[in-house]
Amino acid sequence: MLSALSFLLLANRLPAAEDLPAISQRAKSLMAEGRFKEAIPLYKQLVAALPGNPGLLLNLGMAEHMAGDERAAIPIFESVLKTQPKLLPALLSLGAARLALREPALAVAPLQKAVDADPANPDARGMLADALNGAGQFDAAAAQYRKLTDLAPNDPRVWYGLGMAYQSMATDAFERLQKLNGKSPFVAALIADTRVQRHQYRSAFYFFSEAQKQLPSTHGIHAALAEVYRKTGHSDWAAAEDAKETALPPADCAAHNGECQFLAGHDLQAATLPRAAAPSAEALYWRAKAANELSLQALVRLGQLPPSMELHQLRAEIARDQNQHLESAKEWRAALELAPGNPRLQQELAVSCFLAADYRTAIAETEKVLPSNPRSPELNFTLGDSWLRLEDPEKAVPYLRAALAADPKMRAADASLGLSLSRLGKFAEAVPHLERAQELDDDGSLHYQLARAYQAAGNAAKAQAAMAQYQELQKRNQEQKEEAARETQIVPPK
Repeated sequence: MLSALSFLLLANRLPAAEDLPAISQRAKSLMAEGRFKEAIPLYKQLVAALPGNPGLLLNLGMAEHMAGDERAAIPIFESVLKTQPKLLPALLSLGAARLALREPALAVAPLQKAVDADPANPDARGMLADALNGAGQFDAAAAQYRKLTDLAPNDPRVWYGLGMAYQSMATDAFERLQKLNGKSPFVAALIADTRVQRHQYRSAFYFFSEAQKQLPSTHGIHAALAEVYRKTGHSDWAAAEDAKETALPPADCAAHNGECQFLAGHDLQAATLPRAAAPSAEALYWRAKAANELSLQALVRLGQLPPSMELHQLRAEIARDQNQHLESAKEWRAALELAPGNPRLQQELAVSCFLAADYRTAIAETEKVLPSNPRSPELNFTLGDSWLRLEDPEKAVPYLRAALAADPKMRAADASLGLSLSRLGKFAEAVPHLERAQELDDDGSLHYQLARAYQAAGNAAKAQAAMAQYQELQKRNQEQKEEAARETQIVPPK
């Protein structure tokens, strides 16, 4: 008859003491070979045999983390840190696991402790910067990236991260400005800057002209109008605006500190908002301008380094922003050559192919990455909508349903699923999806499809109402196009 102790040993299948070194060596070998899943049960045996050993517990957490099971790894790392709160590998691994799960706010605390413990560790500081940026703490993220430029001045990841942090600061300032006063002339001036970057000069002229009417003494707007004139072949008009810019008096630094700092080239100071009070529209404007300039400086430095994944990524993003989707796809492919198998790059390549209307390639590229994230609403939508555009709604439906199961508020998926079901003759099923997608309808096309679905489902009254809305949207859309065409004529300065 087994004793109580023998029974427990048998039940837990604890290895004998003399077997532990062999098991430990086997687990280490598996980890070195990248066979992380196979190492997990061995480390579990060791942890059971030697409970409370923080080194073994850390190794088990590392095996779970490296095998991609972050949810299993996190409580293990947290348990290690309860007994050894400053253990650097546990802090770094916990932060990395949180980042992998897209929980940057939860990654900040352990990574900050890791940086405090080892300030010269560029990996720790880099992960902290990424976590801060992902958590919306853009100023703090930029500060960490700036320190990294001293620790690793030739690392393209550092300069790319710094550029993106500053870009996030600029975007945040613009969004806050819009919420403060969406009709502010400062909003118009920033929109105009964006249109220039996209080579949309007629639209840029309109917004700069609107801003200039209310901000005649603000430095930079006349110069920006002059640049639009030059880009569109009106050098004589550009000279007139340059003269107006030159004639402006110096900015009053007491009343317009952000403007003064920006004009003096003190971009970092101009990008720093006063902490005591809510920032004004003007302060937000100069913060956005300065942050954009700082972003440009960082990304220019990136371009001076040897070719890298980050450089191709930047070029791909710029090309996409300018609607050059084939060029964008080319750059994503170049990035993947330097980082083969990177799922995020693979997804971006698929998106660029989709935007370039190369739907078959978009499908092929999306199918490569979907197994790594099968519940992704974006990946499922890309596949489903691509099949719909290739006139194969039957293949589209399961992916669009999966997209909505993962994100019920994805109205684009509702629109595509409604259209797919309509084409399959399932009008009653299509109606609720098309109804939910109406908020996306800017030209009336979805109302038209909804009217057809209502009609086919036997609801004549709703079909008539939807058709009337379609006709109204068509009329309004045409009027807006005509008005925009009139407004965006580039005319001489007054």
